[in-house]
Amino acid sequence: MELYKSIIAYDGTEFRGFQRQAQGIRTVQAVVEDALRNVGWQERSIMAAGRTDAGVHARGQVIAFELAWQHEAIRLTQALNANLPSDVAVRLTNVAPPGFHPRFSAKRRCYRYTLITSPVRDPLGERYAWRIWPEPKLDAMEAAAATLVGRWDFVAFGRAPIPDGHTVRQVFRAHWRQEREVLVFEIEADAFLYHMVRRLVAAMLDVGAGRLSAHDLQVLLEDPELRWEGQIAAAQGLCLEAVSYDE
Repeated sequence: MELYKSIIAYDGTEFRGFQRQAQGIRTVQAVVEDALRNVGWQERSIMAAGRTDAGVHARGQVIAFELAWQHEAIRLTQALNANLPSDVAVRLTNVAPPGFHPRFSAKRRCYRYTLITSPVRDPLGERYAWRIWPEPKLDAMEAAAATLVGRWDFVAFGRAPIPDGHTVRQVFRAHWRQEREVLVFEIEADAFLYHMVRRLVAAMLDVGAGRLSAHDLQVLLEDPELRWEGQIAAAQGLCLEAVSYDE
């Protein structure tokens, strides 16, 4: 019996999120566990780096599981992909180090949010991006993103993933950039609160539209009694890009 670590990617459009739910509800965890059972897995539940929401995508979700597998890890990747639906894929599998846990061993997580700025809909692009109009001011949003870097209490923008958990997070980098016809926001932190990235994106869009200032975001970060009450950004623009470890 070995402990394995797999990096998986998925299109979240047709899933009700990552975490397994009631029978009959399609989740990423459920289809991955079904694939594992087809190769001899007998445990109760896989471990994961995080639980993405319904409609959220991933390129770098990390899972771990114990399995008695008699072949090379690359063949386990191939066997799992042969049993997975077309909207989920295992990118890489390795034997994990002793004591590894994809969530508790993680040091950094990186998310990417993509915006299409257009007055007309984009039937192809909007599966993986949120379309907005009018176009926000990129320099204003970049100034707002700069205020997020550091160690802050982000309670104004989300809640802890566990009851009574702390809401302080360390953000290592946060920035906006133009990529051809889309605007892209990337943020890397030690961990994230529930809905934190989508709320931050929506708040920065308010800055880009002139409804808030970068200073207003700073005030929200500095006062844990305040809450941001705006609309949350759409799920389909968000993607879990990578989870980093000390390995």
